[in-house]
Amino acid sequence: MVIDFDCRDSCGGEVQELAMGNSCATGACRGAKKGSDLAPSSAKGGLNQGSDVPPPPEGDGANQVSDEAPSIAVQNTYKWRIDGFSSLVEKGQGPTSSNVFQMRGLNWHLVVNPRDTKSGDQNEYVSLQLQLANVRPDTIAETTLKFLIYDQLFGKHHEQQVSHNFETGSTCSGTSCMIPLAALKERSSGFLVNNSCVFAVEFITVVVAKANDTLEALFVQKTNNVCSKPQVYTWHIEDFFVLKNPSCSPEFELCGHKWCIRIYPSGDDDTNGNYLSLYVVRNGPDTLDENLAYLIEQTISIKTQETGKGLARKGRIEYSNKYTSWGWNKFISLEDFKDPANGYLVKTKCCIEVKVAVIGSSKTK
Repeated sequence: MVIDFDCRDSCGGEVQELAMGNSCATGACRGAKKGSDLAPSSAKGGLNQGSDVPPPPEGDGANQVSDEAPSIAVQNTYKWRIDGFSSLVEKGQGPTSSNVFQMRGLNWHLVVNPRDTKSGDQNEYVSLQLQLANVRPDTIAETTLKFLIYDQLFGKHHEQQVSHNFETGSTCSGTSCMIPLAALKERSSGFLVNNSCVFAVEFITVVVAKANDTLEALFVQKTNNVCSKPQVYTWHIEDFFVLKNPSCSPEFELCGHKWCIRIYPSGDDDTNGNYLSLYVVRNGPDTLDENLAYLIEQTISIKTQETGKGLARKGRIEYSNKYTSWGWNKFISLEDFKDPANGYLVKTKCCIEVKVAVIGSSKTK
């Protein structure tokens, strides 16, 4: 199924289609507390009530400039519409990251978890995070932003404002804007209309930034003929202690794409020195059209030597020529990894497994 709708904003932004389904994004934005260790690119919450905020102006004109400080208070909004939202919920708990977008010269991802949980609470929640990718060591992005889940019927959007300093050691805004999944599904709420949800992050404080809106719409198919059944690669490491930082597995092919596993035995930077970092990297020449991306569901596991079970982390991310790797900078602490009782490292040997499924694609035009 191909969604082809005109997402152009008043500044003539580009239109992105995502086929997964399919997704549509407009514009190109230029350019919270210490959060999770999920790191889409680097070689590294409470419940709030819906507020009576009017719907955004027609034509995606959600940008506003403060009368008090027009030079620094330009508002930029990244909107992400997910069609077939129930299919995403059925895929279970875990983060799903948007395609990369730019704001203030930095790369960002909006991250939604459709089945998040809270300590001591058996209910499931839909939550949002903002992730900064490709962090430069000398970069600190002092950001004030607002997460929104759009009420498409009545304009009573669910929102939460967050301030966060994004830097090397803190690339995620943390879990925010949580709403009970059951409440989101209620027909009277207006959050889920025709099996479609609209999420957004609004950058309230942006220094010397153009007022552009960016909208991405992601359609998640219940079934597809791409490569929805995960394919598996296992990397048997004979001597963990001779690995360099970083090291890569032999190249392998899954779902028609070439990949490798990148491992950092002593962390991917100085702040993660006590952790093992793991990433999946799409290899090969940039044969993809520059406007094409694939939505990949991937699982990275460190297996125990005796049972074959182990520690697994799962997520979904759009891979493109601009964004070719994704994983966890703090996959497991070195103390736990090397503990003989856990069985991950036996003498010098360990085993890493990757599962990859292509569950969608996107195209910008």
